[in-house]
Amino acid sequence: MKLISAIIKPFKLDEVRTALNAVGVQGLTVTDVKGFGRQKGHTELYRGAEYVVDFLPKVKIEAAVPDDVLESAIAAIEKSAATGKIGDGKIFVFDLEQAIRIRTGEAGIEAL
Repeated sequence: MKLISAIIKPFKLDEVRTALNAVGVQGLTVTDVKGFGRQKGHTELYRGAEYVVDFLPKVKIEAAVPDDVLESAIAAIEKSAATGKIGDGKIFVFDLEQAIRIRTGEAGIEAL
């Protein structure tokens, strides 16, 4: 099992969710986050004062997936989250040692 953690632009969330659902990913955790990479933020004007917005709004998606779904899930995120511009985001993949469904006590792949 793997844990996919993807940081994407907020307006791409529905597209990514639909794409992941199509490849068999059944559950997601979504968190509103802020951050920056090469995009470096931008300058805004508010009531005549100029200020720098260092952290840009992003969405973090986390999904636990079986090993056989991993590559198709990554491809689905890449394709649906891409705009071709800087700041599209990143995908991280972690080994997931154990998953347990609290309600039933199911463990491993069955818990997903």
